[in-house]
Amino acid sequence: MEIKNAVAGTLESGDILIQIAPTDTSGLQIELESSVMYQFGAQIKNVITETLTALGVTDAAVKATDKGALDCTIRARVTAAAVRATGKDVWAD
Repeated sequence: MEIKNAVAGTLESGDILIQIAPTDTSGLQIELESSVMYQFGAQIKNVITETLTALGVTDAAVKATDKGALDCTIRARVTAAAVRATGKDVWAD
C-alpha cells in the first residue's frame, strides 16, 4: 500500500498529534513523545499499531506526540491520518 505524508490531531491537552510518513524499511516504526510515557507508553504504541494494522498499513514511520489522549482519541487520530496517507476511505459503504 502506498503511503504519503499525513497528519491528524493537535497538541492541545487531551489530544495526540499523529504524523505518518513512508519508510524504506519494513514494519511500523513508532516514535512516541508523551508526558505519561512511563505509565502508558506501551499502551499508546499498542493502540497505534493495532489501529494501523487493522487498516492494512504495515510499513510506515509514525511520530506521535501525546498530550494525555484517551485510547478512543488515539484510534480516531490514527485512523484519520491513515486515511489521509493512503487515500483509502474507511468510512465509505
